[in-house]
Amino acid sequence: MIVMLLYILIVCANLLLIMVICLNKSLHEPMYLFLCSLFVNELYGSSGLFPFLLLQILSDIHTVSASLCFLQVFSVYSYGSVEYFKLAVMSYDRYLAICYPLQYNSRMTYNKVVILIAVIWFLSFLVTLCTLSLVVPLQLCGNIINKVYCDNYSIVKLACYDTRVNNIYGLIVAAFSIFIPLILIFYTYMKILKVCFSGSRQTRQKAVSTCTPHLASLFNFSFGACFETLHSRFNMNSVPNIMRIFFVIILPDMPTTLQPCDVWTETV
Repeated sequence: MIVMLLYILIVCANLLLIMVICLNKSLHEPMYLFLCSLFVNELYGSSGLFPFLLLQILSDIHTVSASLCFLQVFSVYSYGSVEYFKLAVMSYDRYLAICYPLQYNSRMTYNKVVILIAVIWFLSFLVTLCTLSLVVPLQLCGNIINKVYCDNYSIVKLACYDTRVNNIYGLIVAAFSIFIPLILIFYTYMKILKVCFSGSRQTRQKAVSTCTPHLASLFNFSFGACFETLHSRFNMNSVPNIMRIFFVIILPDMPTTLQPCDVWTETV
C-alpha cells in the first residue's frame, strides 16, 4: 500500500504540474519549459520502477524475464542521465538570468530551449543504449540479483568471463553523465557567486532566492544516487532498500517549483 500510494502521489503531482504549465500561457518561458521536461522525466523514471516493484511485492515468485530486466535498466539509467543533464542546463539558465539579465531573452530563446531538451533526451538514450549493447551479449553464470530492481552493474557481476570493457565503459558513462554536468553546475555557480559578492545586498538576496531551489534539487537527487552507487559498487548490503531507490521515490525536481527564476531587470 505504501509503495502504491507513493507511485500514485508521484504520478498525480507531476501530471498536475505538467497540465498547469501547458495550459497557462504565461508559464511558457524557458525556466518552466525545463521544469516541465523534468516532470515528464520523473513520470518516466518512476514508471520504469514502481509497476515492476509492485508486481514483485504481490507475487510469491520473485522472477523477471531478461527482456523486462534490460528494459528496466534502460529506463532507470536514462532517467538518471536526463536528470543530471537537465539540472546542468537549468544552472546555465540561471547563470544567464543573473549574469546577463538584459541579454537573457536573446540568449535563451524558445528554439534554443527546445533544442537543448531534445539533445539531452537523445544523448541520454544513446549512452544508455550503448551500455545495454555491451551487457545483453554477456553469458551469465548466475541469475540472482540482490536488489529490488534490475541494475546494470548487478548483471555484469553475473557474467562468466572478463568484463573489463563493461567496467571501463561504465566509468566513462559515469564521467559523461554525472561529472561533466556537475562541472558545468560548479562553473556557473562560481560565476553567479562572483556577481553576488560584487553586487548589493538586494542582489545577493535575489541570487539566493533564485538558486536555492535548484541546489536543493541537485543535492536531493545526488544524495539518493550516492546510496545507489555505494550499494552497487561496494556491496553495501547494510544500506536499507528504501535508500537504494531514494533517487526515484523522492521527487528531486519538486523544490525547484517553489520559487521562480526571474530574469533580473536590473544590471548587476
